[in-house]
Parts: sequence; C-alpha cells; structure tokens
Amino acid sequence: MSGGRLKIEVLPAGAVVKAFELLDAASKGTLDGGHGVVAYWYGKNPAVALWGSGPAYGMDPNMVLAWHNYGGGKELLDEIYKGLNLDVKSFLYAPMPTQPFGWFKKPVTKADDMKGVKFRTVGLAVDIYKDLGAAVNPLPGGEIVAAMDRGLLDAAEFNNASSDKLLGFPDVAKVCMLQSFHQCSEQFEILFNKKRYDSLSTELKAIIDYSVQAASADMSWKAIDRYSTAYGELQKGGIKFYKTPDAILQAQLAAWDKILVAKSADNPAFAKVDASMKAFAQRAGKWQNDTLVDYKMAYNHYFGAKKG
Repeated sequence: MSGGRLKIEVLPAGAVVKAFELLDAASKGTLDGGHGVVAYWYGKNPAVALWGSGPAYGMDPNMVLAWHNYGGGKELLDEIYKGLNLDVKSFLYAPMPTQPFGWFKKPVTKADDMKGVKFRTVGLAVDIYKDLGAAVNPLPGGEIVAAMDRGLLDAAEFNNASSDKLLGFPDVAKVCMLQSFHQCSEQFEILFNKKRYDSLSTELKAIIDYSVQAASADMSWKAIDRYSTAYGELQKGGIKFYKTPDAILQAQLAAWDKILVAKSADNPAFAKVDASMKAFAQRAGKWQNDTLVDYKMAYNHYFGAKKG
C-alpha cells in the first residue's frame, strides 16, 4: 500500500525481549513496535486486562472492539498508558472467539475439580481461576507445553484449536474443555513506539490504521476457517472435547463479580473502564440479543442428529 516507503521487519517472539517485556521495549525504543495481547500488561495496571479478560458483560469479541473504537475504550487505554509514562501508540484488532476453559488430563465435571490444580492463564483470568481454587502460573505462551510436560503445570489454557495444536498441547493433554468466560472476547494489540510513529507522514499513518483494520477483518474470517479445520483434525487425532458444565461457567461469573468489586475499590482507572464497558454492553447487548436470529437452530435443522 505504501509502495515500499514503509517497511516492517517482523522478528520472532523472544528475539529481542521476552513476551512480557514487549510493552516497555516499544516504549523505550528498544523495538519500534510489537504484537501481543493487552492482558500481558496486567502487572502494569489490572485495568488493561479488562480488554480481553472476563465475560465483557455478554459482549462477543467484535462488540468489545466496537466499544473500544466507538464507545470510549480507545481513549481510556491511551489514558492508562500515558499515566504509566509509556510512550506507545496502540491499535487493537482481530476479535478472537471464545477460548477453551483449558487442557486437562481428565474431564472437569464440577468447580471443586479445580482446587489445587497447577494452572496457566494470564490477565484477570488469573483471579478467576484462583477464585476457583487453582494455583495459577501466568506463563507466556511459548513456555506452557514444556511446563506441562515437566509436571510444573497440571493444566493450562492458551487460545484456540489452531494455535494450541501448533504449540503441542495434544502431546501433553488429551482432554480439552470448551466454552469459558475467562477470555471469551479477547483481541490482539499492535504497538508502536510513539515517537517513531509520530515521525511518519500523515499518509503512512493512515496506511497503518487501515492496514490494521483490513488485517482485523481478514483474521476474523481466516480464524473461522483455521479453527474449525484444526478442531476437526484434533478430534480425529484422539483429542476429547467436552463442554464446560454450566455450574462452572456460573462459578466463573460469580468470581468475576467479586473481582470487579475488589479491583474497582482501589483502582480508579479500573472502575472507569469497567463503567464504560458496562454502559456500552447494556445498550449494544440488548440490540444484539433482541435482533440476531438463533443460528444454532438453523444449524441443528440441517446438521443435527435427526439428519444423520
């Protein structure tokens, strides 16, 4: 799009800094930019993990991006980064579908099964699983499978059938629990060092902006193709998938209610982001729930058990 005027060299994860050090590296100019998820900056301010962690008041991932871009979320994230003296330009994109509850050695049938389980997750999801009784270790994605193989973790969650398959989860666990509220509406983040970004022409900035939007749309479509393909391949490969019981999902929501109260009480930024998201979700969620048809009804009509 830039005719060669804008070149971005993409380096593999960990080539310059570790995953959780990416935000600081981009801010300081050690890197011109980077790619990750906002939940990784949970240690800076738990408020940033609201972009991706938790049930998002019933919003799907695309609705969370709608809130971010048109409901005030973007301005709030910029405000938090500025308050942390982080010199970055952030773009959120690529809505990620509901992530599995996790990979286990055996099916999880009740909330009590999580007590004492050495588990990997990140962001505010850490607090959700801790409330369920798990011993949580927020490892970066590239370290999870090795930790499970060595017995340092009993179970873990990462993202989706496609990436989990590539990371090697099927080699260390044969059970995957589907559906969860811990990260049901996440998205990716592209970061640039702000001074580097501001040095670009208005035209090149626009190209980056619309490239992000185009990549976001394409990734959401590509994900449906890749995730569904990998899901079928994993099933054929002997992986057993189970729906997470509703009682556990309810326990997650109950845990989230306590987290919102506790975090909002001592973190004004958290309370501000939560209030903004809640207001948008109440309006947009009612519209979506009232107007969208039940797609599952049509699917079952054509592919349900009665159709063979």
